[in-house]
Amino acid sequence: MKRTLILITAILLSASLRAQDKPQLYNLNLDTWSKSGVTWNPYPKDASAARRTWDTANKGMSILGLNAVLPEEEHVAVKGGKAAKLVSKKVFGIFVAGSLFTGTFEGVVGTSGAKMKFGVPFKARPKSLSGYAHYIPGTVNYAKAPHLSMKGKTDIGKVDVSLAAWSEPKFINTGKDNFEMDGDPEVIATDAVYFRKATDGYVHFEIPIKYRDDRTPNYIVITAASSAFGFCAASPMPMLMMTFSSRGISITFL
Repeated sequence: MKRTLILITAILLSASLRAQDKPQLYNLNLDTWSKSGVTWNPYPKDASAARRTWDTANKGMSILGLNAVLPEEEHVAVKGGKAAKLVSKKVFGIFVAGSLFTGTFEGVVGTSGAKMKFGVPFKARPKSLSGYAHYIPGTVNYAKAPHLSMKGKTDIGKVDVSLAAWSEPKFINTGKDNFEMDGDPEVIATDAVYFRKATDGYVHFEIPIKYRDDRTPNYIVITAASSAFGFCAASPMPMLMMTFSSRGISITFL
């Protein structure tokens, strides 16, 4: 019998930055969504490139009528806001980790890869990224190298933020590229928070941003993943709710 993992994630992010002269990310609070056929998108219908802050791999799953990321209006940390609900599952023997990121999804590669462009324009040096998350993990019952040791352990959720001096968004082909932010000399800061156990409802988290040098970035990459290691599946249904809202997460500056 096929086993399906559903890992639901949401994060609470602030649409307002502490200082008005600092850059704003459009739809940072993830309150604006649209639907194209069966596919949910975290941006307005017919949005320009400048208004597509966030993206997902939902378009690559549309042929199956599935969404790995959906809007959520009921289980949120702040009343009146919406949540990004990230769903990871094993479909037709292929594990698909729910993920949300700043950038654009460019297409599917074969049966297990994707092409993406990471990053949206952002010229500032924030001090931290903070918000709220509710995590209810499952036990990993499927793992793939190099994370075979995760089998039998509690699944892990993740949120990370990176700032880079790239001259354009970073193109990644997950089918053949083994890209790591830490190994890119143009990445001037990259930090993350991991959710390694169940939380008692929503809990506050903060990601301090530590810079490698004094350069000003050109791009910011924020990602949320229902499974930190994308080739691990868990059962029973784990849940990580992270709600993006103007009153929840904030980007603070030096």
